[in-house]
Amino acid sequence: MKVYNTLTREKEEFVPLREGEVRMYVCGPTVYDYTHLGHARTYVAFDVIRRYLEHKGYSVLMVMNFTDIDDKIIRRANETGEDPKKLADKFMHYFLEDMAALKVKPADIYPRVTEHIQEIISFVEKLEEKGYAYEGSDGVYFEVKKFKDYGKLGKINLEELTAGARVEPGEGKKNPEDFALWKKAKPGEPKWESPWGEGRPGWHIECSTMSTKYLGEQFDIHGGGNDLIFPHHENEIAQTEACTGKIPWVKYWLHTGFVMVRGEKMSKSLGNFVTIRELLDRYSPEVLRFFVLQRHYRSPLDYTEEGIQHAKNNLERLYNTIENIRIALKNAKTPFKWGEEEFELYETIRKAKRKFYEAMDDDFNTAEAMKPIFEVSNAVNAYLTKVEKPKESVLRKALEFFKMVGEVFGLFEDYFKEDKGESKEEELIELLIQVRAELRKQKNFALADEIRAKLRELGIQLEDTPKGTIWKKVTV
Repeated sequence: MKVYNTLTREKEEFVPLREGEVRMYVCGPTVYDYTHLGHARTYVAFDVIRRYLEHKGYSVLMVMNFTDIDDKIIRRANETGEDPKKLADKFMHYFLEDMAALKVKPADIYPRVTEHIQEIISFVEKLEEKGYAYEGSDGVYFEVKKFKDYGKLGKINLEELTAGARVEPGEGKKNPEDFALWKKAKPGEPKWESPWGEGRPGWHIECSTMSTKYLGEQFDIHGGGNDLIFPHHENEIAQTEACTGKIPWVKYWLHTGFVMVRGEKMSKSLGNFVTIRELLDRYSPEVLRFFVLQRHYRSPLDYTEEGIQHAKNNLERLYNTIENIRIALKNAKTPFKWGEEEFELYETIRKAKRKFYEAMDDDFNTAEAMKPIFEVSNAVNAYLTKVEKPKESVLRKALEFFKMVGEVFGLFEDYFKEDKGESKEEELIELLIQVRAELRKQKNFALADEIRAKLRELGIQLEDTPKGTIWKKVTV
C-alpha cells in the first residue's frame, strides 16, 4: 500500500512505526459555527482512510482535537453576547451530531484545548529551556530561525517569508516570522495562570501537545485540510521536533483538497459555504458521502447541486442492484452446477475486488475504486435479465462484495444490519400487497394507490411487473 506524503511530495510505501498498529491524528474544528461541506469532505475522507486501514487488519488509534478557545470563538462570543465556553460547547455538540449523521466513526479520543492547559504550559516551558522560545511583551514566541528545518512541509523559503512579513504594532516578538506559543490576557478574554502571567495558548501549540500526549513523541499519520499545511502544520513540526528532538515527528502527512464553489474555496470567511445541516434537509447522509468519495481525497471537489444529484442517482443505481439481488434470492436455486453465466458473473466480481483493493492501496483512491463497483452492478443486472433461474451462491458473492465495499465507504450499513430473512416487516408488506391486489380487482384504485403512496413514504416502493407486484426498499 502506498500513500502520498505531503512532506516528501511523493507516494511512499506505507509501513507504520509499530507493526499492525496505526496511530493517527486529524486536526479537528475550531468550534465557533456550524460544520460545512468543506469540513465534511475532510472528515469523511479520513473516516474512509481509517476504515480501510482497519479493514486491512490494522489496529487504529485515532485522535481528533477540538479547539475550544481561539480568537474566532472570542470574537463570535462578543458578537452574540454568549459566554465563549458555552458557545464552544454548543458548536462542539453540533459538530458531533453532524459527524454521527454522516456516519463518520467517532475518534477514540477527542481532546479539548481547555482541558490541557497545564500540558501546554509544560510544553512551552521545555521550548524555553531549550532556547527555542522567548517571552515578549504580549506573549511567548517560537523563534523560527533557530529551527534549521523550518519550511520543509510547505516548501517555504524562510528568507522570502521574512521579506514578506513585518512585526505589527503592539506585537512583542523579535522577528516577523516568529509565532505565538502563549498569548498574554487581554481585558475580558478567557485566561489561565502561567509562568508568564495570565493568558491562553497560541493555536499551533495545542495540536503538538495533545497529539504527543495521546500518540507518543512519534506517530504514523497526521491529517487535515490543505489550508493547514502552512502555517499550522509547519509550525507544529518546528515546535514539536525542537521540543522532543525526535525527527521525523510524524511519518506521513496527508492533506485533503478544497471544496470549490464557482472557482473559490468554500470557507466561512468568504461566506460561500453550505452547512451539513442544510444539505441533510435535502439529501441522505449516504448521498453526501458518495458525493465526496467520487473524487480522490487530494483533488479539489466542485460543489454544485447537479453534482450532488448525480451522486444521488448513482447511489440509487447501486441500491437498486442490491434490492434486485434480494428479490432474486427469494426464488434462487441452490446450484448443483454453474453455467457459463454464473462463471462470467463470478469472474467480474473476482476482478472487481482486485481492482477495488488496487485503487485503495494506491493512496486511498476512492474515485478509481468506484469503477469496479459499477462493473459488478451492471454485471449482476445483466445476469438477472439473462437467466431464468438464478443461482443462489453467485448472487451471495455479489452481495458480499457490496457489503465489503459498504464497510469501507460507510455505505449500505443500515441495509446490511437488518435481518434479510422472512421478518415480520416483510410479512406485513406482503400482506399489504395482497390487500392492494384485491382492491385493484374491485376497481378501488383510489385506496390501492393510497396504500402504494403511504408505503413509498415509509421507504417501500412497489413495482407492478408481469409476474406480479414486487417491493424494494428506497433509502436514498
